[in-house]
Amino acid sequence: MEWRASHILVKDRKLAEEILNRLKRGNNFSVLAREHSTCPSRARGGDLGWFGPGKMVKEFEQAVTKSPNRLLPKAVRTQFGFHIIKKTGER
Repeated sequence: MEWRASHILVKDRKLAEEILNRLKRGNNFSVLAREHSTCPSRARGGDLGWFGPGKMVKEFEQAVTKSPNRLLPKAVRTQFGFHIIKKTGER
């Protein structure tokens, strides 16, 4: 099994919640990723591509594998910060 996801990584929980609220109001995920994410994937609008088991940190992988293809309802905290995740595929 593989999954595809995009994310916006930020250090601050408050900023993560603000971005998530903007997304829920219809703002463009890719634009917000380019503006706010601290991850190099920001250049691709947050797209992480396809990944399999064990390729992402545990908390991130668990959130993606348990979710349907959509924006996850809350930010996921890992050792890197807070991830706003949009699952975009599964195969």
